[in-house]
Amino acid sequence: MPGTVLLLAASPVGRGRLVDAASVLPVLAAVDPAVLSGTDTANVVELADPLEPQAVLTRLRAAATAPGPLTVFVTGQLQLDRKQHLPHLALARTTPATVRYTAFPWAWFREELRLRAPGTTTLLLDLHTDAETWQWLRAHPLDSGRTNAVYGRVAPPPARRSVAVPSYMKAVATILRSGWRPPVDQLHQQAVGRLGAEGYADVVLAAPGSVGAGIPGGYAPRPPSALKGHRPRTPPEGGPPDGLTDVGLNRDNPGRHQNADPHGAITDAVQAGRHADADALAAEHEQAAVRAHGRGSEEALHWIEVRADLAMLAGDPVRSCRAWLAVAGARLAAGQASGTVAVEAAVDRAHHQWGRIHDPVPARELGLALAELRGLVPGRRKGALDHVRKQLGQLESQPLTS
Repeated sequence: MPGTVLLLAASPVGRGRLVDAASVLPVLAAVDPAVLSGTDTANVVELADPLEPQAVLTRLRAAATAPGPLTVFVTGQLQLDRKQHLPHLALARTTPATVRYTAFPWAWFREELRLRAPGTTTLLLDLHTDAETWQWLRAHPLDSGRTNAVYGRVAPPPARRSVAVPSYMKAVATILRSGWRPPVDQLHQQAVGRLGAEGYADVVLAAPGSVGAGIPGGYAPRPPSALKGHRPRTPPEGGPPDGLTDVGLNRDNPGRHQNADPHGAITDAVQAGRHADADALAAEHEQAAVRAHGRGSEEALHWIEVRADLAMLAGDPVRSCRAWLAVAGARLAAGQASGTVAVEAAVDRAHHQWGRIHDPVPARELGLALAELRGLVPGRRKGALDHVRKQLGQLESQPLTS
């Protein structure tokens, strides 16, 4: 039976663009359709920087109803809407204020694909995030459907004033251009392996048929029925953009949320460029958690992890690397196994930030600590310890700067 392939690459035009999503389409389009699908023959639908969520929904709905295997390649960036704080795939005209109207709700992937037979749907994802969405992913799974095979990565925000490259999806496309599609789990592992140190900070998605859970505490909007019209449109000119009339905002101080959760205030500070204020607030909660629960408690470690991410967002890889090393050391000291997901993630993210340190003095210092940890926590990517040793060797050959 012929397969169906949907190639979707989308990112905003202008300053809001975090990743050059469409740059991967020529590489994917050069792959034989049968190889993209893993079937003898396949129909391919391509969407490059679509403007309207409804256009994406129409193509996804048609692909979901096609018989035979379906493979969906999605490259782009995730953003949260201001009203419900749910993830959306940003489209060409998406801005932070208009996510609800101009972006594609991630929940629609799950809803449109939920009636397909188990084992017939595969999603390959290369997604990037802004600071707010990256923090949201700490507490919420990216639900793409329990019966779908989901592979890929979600990358943290790129460096300021830079646009990321969809390296994972380009690696997938390069592998497929050989003319043979390995089993999708092997394809995924090969692509991740080609990312090198760049990928150590990523959230890696590798679910052969079940991923995540329902979005907790919130209503996930269903896609509009083909018989019941379209989703909300952008407000009329002069009207308030999405979120500004939300009852969850504090009218006396619009940058702060009324609820007691400090993560919203920290995100507001980061988005306003007040990185020192964000770190100070997180530090207060870290100290409170230490006093209440102990230095090695999950509550305290959570806030150290938040501060590590804040340092990354502020462009301070030394402080971020040091914090992630501390988290990994604390978890190991508490008796957590070296193969525990939280331990591996801490070491991987320390490794990623270490690779961004340009000053050889802290790079040597932290590199030695990282090498020691890598001996205990090699991680799931081959060659991580060898990479640290090789980079340390190169640092040893560099003269110290005063």
